[in-house]
Amino acid sequence: MAAQGEKKPVLEMVQADGADEGCVTFVLHDEDHTLGNSLRYMIMKNADVDFCGYTITHPSESKINFRIQTRGGAPATEPLRRGLNELSDVCQHVLNTFQIASDP
Repeated sequence: MAAQGEKKPVLEMVQADGADEGCVTFVLHDEDHTLGNSLRYMIMKNADVDFCGYTITHPSESKINFRIQTRGGAPATEPLRRGLNELSDVCQHVLNTFQIASDP
């Protein structure tokens, strides 16, 4: 728990003792289904990903547990980074398209 005046982390990595880098749970604070489902979709398109899913721990908590398992021991941080970048690109494209369409 963060102390008074201390900033809470936005992202945490949880890894079982002895587990490889290809099997990681990421805890994303202050997020919900909006990011979870769209990010899961983007990451599952990656051929190196064997499993990707998320859970919301409890309705009163605003955090998601995001699990990634990769094939061949590839680090799970790479599909997460790539998925976030691709999702950002898609959102930027939608915003640009909307702005062009709404200009008089």
